[in-house]
Amino acid sequence: MSGLLFRHRITVSTALLVGFAVAASCLIAQDETPLRNRFRQLDKDGNGNLSRTEVNSDELFGRMDTDGDDILTLEEARNALKSGVLNRAMLESAPPATSESPAADTTPSAPALKQSAKLLKPADHGVGRFVADTQFTDIHGTSHRMSEFASQKLTVFVMTSTSCPLSRKYLPTLVTLTQSLKEQPIQFVAVNCVPTDKESDIVAAAQRLGDSVIYVNDRDETLARHLGALTTTDVLMLDAARTVLYHGAIDDQYGIGYALEQPRNHFLHDAITCALDSKPIEVAATAAPGCALDLEPVESTESQITWHNRISRIIDQNCLECHREGGVGPFPLSSHEDVIGHAAMIRQVVDTGTMPPWFAAPTEEAHSLWANDRSLSESDRHDLLQWIAGSRAIGDPQDAPLPRTFPGEWRSGTPDYVVQLPKAFEIPATGTMPYQFAIAVTTLDKDQWVQGYEIVPTDRSVVHHVIVNVHEPGTGRITDREEGVGGYWAAYVPGNSGQMYPPGFARKLPAGARVSFQIHYTPNGTATSDQLRMGLYFAKQEPKYVVSTIPLADTDLNIPPREGNHVESLTRTVPNDLNVMAYMAHMHVRGKAFRFDLTHADGRKETLLDIPRYDFNWQLRYDYRQPRVIPKGTQFTVTAVFDNSEDNPANPDPDRTVKWGPQTFDEMMIGYVETYVPVGSAPVDRRALSSGSGENLFRALDTNQDGRLSREETLKAIERFPRLRDRAEAIDRLFSRFDEDKNGQLSKEDFERLRELIGRQ
Repeated sequence: MSGLLFRHRITVSTALLVGFAVAASCLIAQDETPLRNRFRQLDKDGNGNLSRTEVNSDELFGRMDTDGDDILTLEEARNALKSGVLNRAMLESAPPATSESPAADTTPSAPALKQSAKLLKPADHGVGRFVADTQFTDIHGTSHRMSEFASQKLTVFVMTSTSCPLSRKYLPTLVTLTQSLKEQPIQFVAVNCVPTDKESDIVAAAQRLGDSVIYVNDRDETLARHLGALTTTDVLMLDAARTVLYHGAIDDQYGIGYALEQPRNHFLHDAITCALDSKPIEVAATAAPGCALDLEPVESTESQITWHNRISRIIDQNCLECHREGGVGPFPLSSHEDVIGHAAMIRQVVDTGTMPPWFAAPTEEAHSLWANDRSLSESDRHDLLQWIAGSRAIGDPQDAPLPRTFPGEWRSGTPDYVVQLPKAFEIPATGTMPYQFAIAVTTLDKDQWVQGYEIVPTDRSVVHHVIVNVHEPGTGRITDREEGVGGYWAAYVPGNSGQMYPPGFARKLPAGARVSFQIHYTPNGTATSDQLRMGLYFAKQEPKYVVSTIPLADTDLNIPPREGNHVESLTRTVPNDLNVMAYMAHMHVRGKAFRFDLTHADGRKETLLDIPRYDFNWQLRYDYRQPRVIPKGTQFTVTAVFDNSEDNPANPDPDRTVKWGPQTFDEMMIGYVETYVPVGSAPVDRRALSSGSGENLFRALDTNQDGRLSREETLKAIERFPRLRDRAEAIDRLFSRFDEDKNGQLSKEDFERLRELIGRQ
């Protein structure tokens, strides 16, 4: 399961550190004005104190909040600077601030002076490729071949240099790491890849590492070139079949222009642990800040590309999760014969970009922003298509990758707790079904933090999507609210059957909670039944951050007949700094394109996510590698394009004016934003972002545009929402209740309170 691969790095706000750095220097000069000014800038609500959210770093806040009252005063900030709680190393490690807002993105005018072990897209960094057998000699004159390590589960090649400052800093780390893993089935190979390094220094470094590590003086840089190393701190971890499992940094303690007391992330150690346990590697590729190597990589010619040494690995990495026996793909691609048999179809879907399913438009970034980016790398795409068009050689079986193994029913292992529908739903062979709604009661006697979930239907073929919400004990009558407008606690949609959050992040499941399931079933030609289950994976300890989902929904849709490019948009002002983990777009079969945009306070426009080819059959999450903070006061805009023309082959009726509605022949427009806040802090103001649907509905119903709604205008809402059609009398009574001055009209505020009450009921 793809997860959020920014994982463990929630860093101190850049602008905060730099602002305090300036203040610290001025404090030495006995001038506290900059400190007070910076404090006021961060004091968003103007109450004279700073909250955890305003500081945007739990660790830093905790160190400065000396009286433990969860409020940071100016005096505490002043004392923190005087006492060195904000030490010079922390201050110097922050890159220059370019805006008063702690999260405002700017386009740098010059290359960054500091380089860290940022996360990269694995396929673009060589993860998954085959490393051909090659010979090399260690410093004792002993000759080795890569194939001799086949008996080890892992071979780890660590680039190093006795002259590169960063390599020297990492030598003690390597000594500790290799010594701690001496008893494991791992062979470490240290590759000194700078030709001019002194022999005496190399011998001394090898002695420090000990006899368990093979040390190579790669003076002609042949081995480094063969491995595809980029810097003197690069690490490549190979399995027994010489497939690259990890390519990146040892950890993030040192980089260009900074040094930390301790690493925040132990990338190599974590990758080794996962590989030894035969688990997916969470972070498989990072940059490795070090002295750059000017090496031309060893390229394979077209004639050297075979099924065993190249194509099988591309299929394994990109296709096999679905296209295997028992997978959701329509046919397996597990063998050379399978791929040859479907070669024409593979060429077609790869050419058109339909497969692997990934629909985000490329950005100008050198590496993908998205942790779960499924798109083929350009080299993989080129080699796969060239092989299909050429001889389709099978090659040497000795070059084959290790067979992939897949978990059983639950992809993430046995859950800690399972919530199941109380009864099975019967799905007819043909026709359509209204959304089904069911409530399950949990039996947990204490609150639980849920780090991940997985939704497993008993018949996947008829389940299109599922919206799950959790209701605290004491909640009144639970009804089937309009799909997704209130957000969701969990979801199952095409392309996403569950989610595993990084350590420190979780959703809350209260003791005795009720769990509601709204399910969209799609008959497939055979009568069947389904009683889906949701498996929950509990966090090992209380998390630092609680996750929630905000819907930006435009319920006032009005898509004209035969219109091929109808545009709808919704804009909301962000009420507080918003920590964003992921996005997801939801439309129905007329959906054509979707975009998330941001307008900064200075008027600068920025596209956060562009989906130029929306596909109802693959409603993917787009998970940031690193979390993104959307600053307070910026404007969030979601824009959707609908194709209601006869040129849309999925269009049920191009002659119909299409409104918001739950069925596939209706339409929806929801931009989901997954966000988080520190545990114990105020939750995200969801209403401020999502209540716009009420404003749109008010304007749509206010036909005479007098800023008030009559009884007749209000009752028109029934036409828009099928679930209200049998409740006309109740709504009429509610109208009278909220029409306090009995003038037969409701203000916008009255109407919003009416909507809220209807939603709760």
